[in-house]
Amino acid sequence: MTDTNLFQPGTTVVRRDVHAGRVWPAMPQRVVDDTGHVLSLAYWPGIESLAPTTWITATRTGDDTTRKQGLEDLAAGTWTLGRYRWTGTELLSHFLAGEWFSVHCFQDAATHEPLRWYVNFEKPHQRRPGIGIDTLDLCLDLVAAPDLSEHHWKDQDEYDQMRRLGLIDDYLHHQVDRARGRAIAMLDDRTGPFAGGWPTWAPEASWPLPTLPTLPTLPDGADDQATGR
Repeated sequence: MTDTNLFQPGTTVVRRDVHAGRVWPAMPQRVVDDTGHVLSLAYWPGIESLAPTTWITATRTGDDTTRKQGLEDLAAGTWTLGRYRWTGTELLSHFLAGEWFSVHCFQDAATHEPLRWYVNFEKPHQRRPGIGIDTLDLCLDLVAAPDLSEHHWKDQDEYDQMRRLGLIDDYLHHQVDRARGRAIAMLDDRTGPFAGGWPTWAPEASWPLPTLPTLPTLPDGADDQATGR
């Protein structure tokens, strides 16, 4: 990959989850580094994103039924988007070229205390010059302690629901199954993003908040689907 295809540190890119030509969430983030193989992005409190209204409600209320309804809406193509402002945690994310998962370091925004490693299984991201990256969250997650001493699987029930709804077919399931093994091996062997242990970092006070670009850059009228506009 040539340097002209890389995202420059300090710029804003948008991580978009896209299904059936429409945005699911869209999250503006700051580029920390981009080698072509690994794209590292920062996300912290105050950043405003677009997210499914069911996810926003479930996050605020803890209502699992609403969260499950969000996947029903995704399968039916009936979801709507709203504005959501991130709070509480800051994260440094690593997106690996061609891989079916990304790796995230969550820490407390007030103290910068490490909280957890978070491996998010998703479709391999595609670069969109001048915009960011497109992928699709497949709901399965692997969560590990900051010192990597233990790990556990998360949201297997949501993954199973996506299977029942036809959002994850046999091909995608096979890819995720293989990716599980690669992620565990990477964690156990301390390779990839895990190689250096927990990263020491925090958003600098001088960093401006990343913001969403003009919404016509989003697929198929995402602005028309957003609430509160």
